[in-house]
Amino acid sequence: MNVLEFIQKKSKEIYPKVVKNRRFLHQNPELAFEEYETSAFVQKQLEGLGIRYQSGVAKTGVVGFIEGNYPGKTIALRADMDALPIHEENTFDFKSKNNGKMHACGHDAHTASLLGTAEILNELKSHLHGNIKLIFQPSEEKAPGGASVMIQEGVLKNPDVFRIFGQHVSPNIPTGKIGIRSGMYMASADEIYLTIYGKGGHGAQPHTTIDPVAIAAQLITTLQQVVSRKADPRIPTVLSFGKCIANGATNIIPDKVFLEGTFRTFNEKWREEALHWITQIVHQVTNAFGANSELNIVRGYPVLYNDVATSEFTKKCIIDYVGDNKVIDLDLWTAAEDFAFYTQEIPGCFYRLGTGNETKNTQFGLHTPQFNIDEDALEISTGLMAWIAYNQLNGS
Repeated sequence: MNVLEFIQKKSKEIYPKVVKNRRFLHQNPELAFEEYETSAFVQKQLEGLGIRYQSGVAKTGVVGFIEGNYPGKTIALRADMDALPIHEENTFDFKSKNNGKMHACGHDAHTASLLGTAEILNELKSHLHGNIKLIFQPSEEKAPGGASVMIQEGVLKNPDVFRIFGQHVSPNIPTGKIGIRSGMYMASADEIYLTIYGKGGHGAQPHTTIDPVAIAAQLITTLQQVVSRKADPRIPTVLSFGKCIANGATNIIPDKVFLEGTFRTFNEKWREEALHWITQIVHQVTNAFGANSELNIVRGYPVLYNDVATSEFTKKCIIDYVGDNKVIDLDLWTAAEDFAFYTQEIPGCFYRLGTGNETKNTQFGLHTPQFNIDEDALEISTGLMAWIAYNQLNGS
């Protein structure tokens, strides 16, 4: 039996355990940097496999370490652990037991899958030329992102990590298929929090007020020119405001208005320029109407770039594992992922695991209360990542 056949056979053997682990994690979701029980569960599983680890990295993160029998480079495999503040609307028996918290982005699947991958690779360590770091990361969903904190705390050092790989479930890709894109893949994401301070008064006497509602409307419209007139049209750019609070009434102009929005793009240089333009326009427009403003731009995740050579290598491994007809070339995705922090430091590849299956009701989108995965994908995910890791270390 060759290594590929061994990995595929082992993936099938441990599949029931991976599903069981995923369902336990799904029932017990925890929010960003609060993944204490999830962390304890991961540690217990690693202990059972005889894999040494470090806990308490970035508060709740866990880093396992598999040392190959032969000298070589060190690579990293990453899974995220946090859930979202969403009330689950599914009715299956392993739905969330924690009201208002849900694994609506598949991090339960990512964690369970990496534990399965760890089991496979641990059995292959006598054949490995190098080492593997197993990164179980907190807080992918909340800025500043667990990845940035883990990097600050040295997760890519001692020993230095050569390359990193991660995967993410996708309900938009049919189960059994894998999506990948080389180069720019996911957008940067920055959060905009703005308060406009005017002068409230009677709605029938607007001349005695400085109307922050009218100013907010003008500002939202004017800021769109950052996208339509300042951005190079070849660079995808999104500026959206999803929250506006003006606590007045039909005949009451309020003193202030709150706005919250997001800015996303695929070019770091333009990102800096755009945030400058947003700041300038906010202050100039509010000042022009006699109001004041308080602007807070929370810097989020950078552009996720899949290293070209690493992506080509990963795609070859995917083809080996699932077949050429099961590989999908992905488009740019305006969602953001803090895996991007890793790929700013070292070469990496972030690919998508198909979990969509309408017959199993798993076609609902990420971050929705009906989200679920086709668990058949977990038999693929564990072995595929093990195959990628094995080939990366053994030079295939």
